[in-house]
Amino acid sequence: MGIIVQKFGGSSVATTEKLEKVCNHITKEFEKGNDVAVIVSAQGKTTDRLITEEKEITNSPCKREHDVLVSVGEQITISKLAMMLNDKGYKAISLTGWQLPIITDDNFGNAKIKSIKSETILDLFEKGYIVVIAGFQGINENGEITTLGRGGSDTTAVAIAASLKADKCDIYTDVDGIFTTDPSKVENAKKIDLISYDEMLELSSLGAKVLHNRCVEIGKKFDIPIVVKETGKENSTGTIVENSKYLENMEISGIAKDDNISRVTVMGLENKIGKTYKVFKLLAEHKINIDTIVQSFGESINKNLSFTIKTSDLAETLKVLEENKEYLTAREIIHFDNLSKVSIVGIGMTNRTGIAAKMFEALYEENINMHLISTSEIKITVLVNQDESDRAVKAIHNKFF
Repeated sequence: MGIIVQKFGGSSVATTEKLEKVCNHITKEFEKGNDVAVIVSAQGKTTDRLITEEKEITNSPCKREHDVLVSVGEQITISKLAMMLNDKGYKAISLTGWQLPIITDDNFGNAKIKSIKSETILDLFEKGYIVVIAGFQGINENGEITTLGRGGSDTTAVAIAASLKADKCDIYTDVDGIFTTDPSKVENAKKIDLISYDEMLELSSLGAKVLHNRCVEIGKKFDIPIVVKETGKENSTGTIVENSKYLENMEISGIAKDDNISRVTVMGLENKIGKTYKVFKLLAEHKINIDTIVQSFGESINKNLSFTIKTSDLAETLKVLEENKEYLTAREIIHFDNLSKVSIVGIGMTNRTGIAAKMFEALYEENINMHLISTSEIKITVLVNQDESDRAVKAIHNKFF
């Protein structure tokens, strides 16, 4: 007997018919003699609908009340799924994030998990229950409902798997695993059978939508194998995310794309110690997330600092920098909109020559300009025009695969 954690996303639980398929996956593991904890998202577009209704009231909702509202969807799903399992003759019980409880910090809308009372689940396992838990939500130490932000149900699932020391965490979705790139955009995208935590973490951070980077971080930290499967398939083997020494044989593992990116450049900074620190301290104080950073030197006494941000943060970023231009001793702040990050990721890149040349050749052949290049041991990221990004991904994919 083992402990299996299963997570089902919004599209997997969207209808009664789909909930029946979810029940089949759950009971199949339970009949093997395993204890099963199930984490679910809100059905279909429930959360989007709640946010639309919220906007009918206000465009500036209190973050606390926003979390109270958007946490409702998962509660509906857990009750329906537990009812269905009970009706099939299985003992099932639903738990919200605050009934368990999942204790988080006070950052409404993007809370981080501090602890999980796994004893609650283990006691219910002892009594023969399948435990159905609401993803995406928790409670802070003041008893207030919090939500975990984008990918929150994935994060809940892997965190619960870690707290239970589970054998694995199965993430069910509408695609049969992780592919070399988005299969809806590139016809010859290939399914990956095995991928390392580090590679998956990079792909998730760079725009791949299958797994959220926070859940991969937890899986790596606590060595919990994560298996991505398709809900609609009875015997899907999916993709296993874990550490593997064999992955060095691959040239690259995958290609990710992240749209709605802006590049900001602070021109003419004095080439003195502390100037770069001042720029990013200002942005951090305004909770603006920075991604790719490139510093270049022009005149001997000046330097230029470029970085990327989500376009949704552009207005606030420009406002902060313009208001502090004199303090920073910057000559000019310029920006470029409608950009995308396109990245290749692979552990095998470290010991292979010519990977960058191959990527750049693919873009050259398609006459696609690169606005910025950033590298690490296992990734190469380029910034391209957003209207050319799909073509860039296809060209790079064809070159490597």
